[in-house]
Amino acid sequence: MATAEVENPTLHTCETVGCDKEAKLQCPSCIKLQIQGSFFCSQECFKGSWGEHKQVHKKVKAKQEVKPYSPWPGYYFTGKLRPSPRGPLRDLPLTIDRPDYADHPEGYPASEMSVRGNSYIKQLSKDEIEGLRAACKYGREVLDIAAAMIKPGITTDDIDDAVHKACIERNCYPSPLNYRGFPKSCCTSVNEVICHGIPDQRPLEDGDIVNVDITVYYRGYHGDLNETFFVGKVDDRIKELVKVTYGSMMQAIDIVKPGVKYRDVGAVIQKHCQAHGFSVVRTYCGHGIHKLFHTAPNVPFYAKNKAVGVMKPGHAFTIEPMVNDGVWKDALWPDDWTAVTTDGKWSAQFEHTMIVTDTGVEVLTARGAGHGRPHFLDQMDS
Repeated sequence: MATAEVENPTLHTCETVGCDKEAKLQCPSCIKLQIQGSFFCSQECFKGSWGEHKQVHKKVKAKQEVKPYSPWPGYYFTGKLRPSPRGPLRDLPLTIDRPDYADHPEGYPASEMSVRGNSYIKQLSKDEIEGLRAACKYGREVLDIAAAMIKPGITTDDIDDAVHKACIERNCYPSPLNYRGFPKSCCTSVNEVICHGIPDQRPLEDGDIVNVDITVYYRGYHGDLNETFFVGKVDDRIKELVKVTYGSMMQAIDIVKPGVKYRDVGAVIQKHCQAHGFSVVRTYCGHGIHKLFHTAPNVPFYAKNKAVGVMKPGHAFTIEPMVNDGVWKDALWPDDWTAVTTDGKWSAQFEHTMIVTDTGVEVLTARGAGHGRPHFLDQMDS
């Protein structure tokens, strides 16, 4: 290591202790690190001061160096997405009604677990349907607030914060919060994340897609829905993935009426997705919903499944296909929540909560009149 002579230098004094000579030679490492000063009168003074002077470099490097966030050293990621630090846990006013798991140390949903394995599908009364309808209405409002935020530079933690506040404003509890220990108020699944992504401080990037999954608990009922959004300019293949995923959900909703078998839903979804070259996830499924967040029936997305039950008036459930650009298989990050594609290719999802009527179906989480228009179509038109 040697010093570099600076042309036309301002008058400097040698930094060696006890030396007051004029200095024209500057430490080259300080030049690279943009450290002001560090002038010496000779190579001898520089070398004699090196042991002490190099500590200046170490301190500056420590401040400048940004170490990547790596909560799971050695873990093999299937795609390019990486976790980022999360924001703090959020509180709610005690005046808001809470599900039984909300204050449990591990988020144990005791009411759900008491009927686990039971295939009985509850037929809701008119009053119960009205309770569910109110929760779904607020869930839709909250998701629309999140939708308006989607753009490059916004973090999923920003979205979670807005969702949390919107729930409080509507006197709702954000159902995901502490459900089986989930740490946030909504799920945000980016790119290769299939579902259950945990909001964090990673800014959304131009070309990303993000699914925002909202469930609110209002006066004893859960309303559940999600949509996938474009972030900036998205690749045409991924636009097609999102469009086909939404189309598969809508085609499945079209068959809902009394007498239809729940296992038939998956056949409709898989046929539509495979015709466009996409695959359907098999690990997760739609579910019954009302006073319980998840209950019978199970509603798989894939064909030849073994779902139990026949649709009857008053049945409430979700249809929520998860569709991959590559293989259908999934893997789980070590946070025990974030499900990703095993090949790192991207995934999309849509979800509605609905009720079977005497003659067909009512989509309770629709945007506007009828089945509504998904936000991604607005993004494509803009």
